[in-house]
Amino acid sequence: METPPLLSTAYLPSIRYMAIMASHSLVVIEQHETFPKQTFRNRAEIATGNGGLMLNVPVSRPNGNHTRTGEITISYNEPWNIRHWRAIESAYSAAPYFLYYKDELEQAIMAKHNRLLELNNAILCFLMKKMKIVCQVEYSERFTPYNESSLDYRINLTSKKNQCGDGFPPYSQVFDSRYGFKPNLSAIDLLFNLGPEARSYLLKLPKE
Repeated sequence: METPPLLSTAYLPSIRYMAIMASHSLVVIEQHETFPKQTFRNRAEIATGNGGLMLNVPVSRPNGNHTRTGEITISYNEPWNIRHWRAIESAYSAAPYFLYYKDELEQAIMAKHNRLLELNNAILCFLMKKMKIVCQVEYSERFTPYNESSLDYRINLTSKKNQCGDGFPPYSQVFDSRYGFKPNLSAIDLLFNLGPEARSYLLKLPKE
């Protein structure tokens, strides 16, 4: 049996994240790590008419700096989910496949999930379904120390400084005539622009 990749959770996960999902039959998502700040665990990047835009889910740490990822809750003191959906709608309303997928994604984002893992899992299930990715997702039973294994993606997939665009063939994007091709955005960019061809694109990408 193959050793499954170890991933962090991710909000509106990146294209490279979904490429890993598409190429494995099983992945494990870390939930016992101490939640790190300023990563793609609760942030995502989309392409808008004004360039790249970072969407951030405000979170609360019940146990302060020692809070585990699985314990992180979502703050609704401000209507972030409404702002996120409006930004997504504005960015992708002209994309070829936006109308096909928008209702289910809007439902996942607008539902008031209590924990970050619940929100991220709902979006991940949506993406897997629409991209026809057959992969079993399990959540870690205990914390595994970070290592340099090629199957430990917890840092390099969710750290902004490691979100490189190497190896991404250009595809048509809504605002590419204005800003050029933007690689490795949230996977919703790929889905809204390529639709049924999204999975084929993922399988061609390098996983490292």
